[in-house]
Amino acid sequence: MNIGDEAPDFQEITHTGTEISLREFRGKQVVVLFFYPQDGTPVCTREACGFRDAYEEFASAGAVVIGVSRNSQQSHQRFAANYQLPFHLLSDSSGKLRQLFEVPDTWGLIPSRVTFVIDRQGVIRHIFSALLQGEVHVREALSVVRKLQEEAAGEIPADDEHTA
Repeated sequence: MNIGDEAPDFQEITHTGTEISLREFRGKQVVVLFFYPQDGTPVCTREACGFRDAYEEFASAGAVVIGVSRNSQQSHQRFAANYQLPFHLLSDSSGKLRQLFEVPDTWGLIPSRVTFVIDRQGVIRHIFSALLQGEVHVREALSVVRKLQEEAAGEIPADDEHTA
């Protein structure tokens, strides 16, 4: 996947049992889709809590946040409850979503940490990958979401250079 590609659609069940698809957000909301290695690990927990702490800012800017890991729905339920995570968590135990979004494993062992920001038209506008910098994923994504909000409001011209 590259910046400028159309994001592939998927349909999955969230940790709360709700079915969602990427296409349901098209034309309505920006999607922040973040892939992370595992519930409850220190970096993953800081990243998820960072998205939690900035959740209202994402929502105010017209974005929905979706986290994806290989953990089970039950693990996601505990993780979300323990840290009061207000966003969707998807179980990708088969690796289907990682494959769909071309998210590799680091060193062939550890699931990579990659965040995609997908605009309202379903186009990938930003990709950020850094295994050990969970908090940076939140800042990067929020910055791009705010720029997309400004573009939608007509305050700045569309410019893909800031999303490289």
